[in-house]
Amino acid sequence: MNSLQNASTLTSHRSSNEEFGDLGSLFHRLNNELGIILSHAELLEVKAMDDISRSRASQVVSSVLDAMGTARSIRSRINQLTNRD
Repeated sequence: MNSLQNASTLTSHRSSNEEFGDLGSLFHRLNNELGIILSHAELLEVKAMDDISRSRASQVVSSVLDAMGTARSIRSRINQLTNRD
């Protein structure tokens, strides 16, 4: 591999790492936003006056926890891909 190819590969590698870095920032924001939704849903669940409202709040809590797990899985997969280089 010549120096031009090395430079091109390095630039490409940096560019993809920067893109994944931006994704990391987005995942951080997403987790923060999901955390806010989760805390409010948990409060609604505790303060619900009837079973229907409590059940609905529980569904939101469950869905947010699933979404957080999915975000973690995606982030983990991205980390695997970037560490492969």
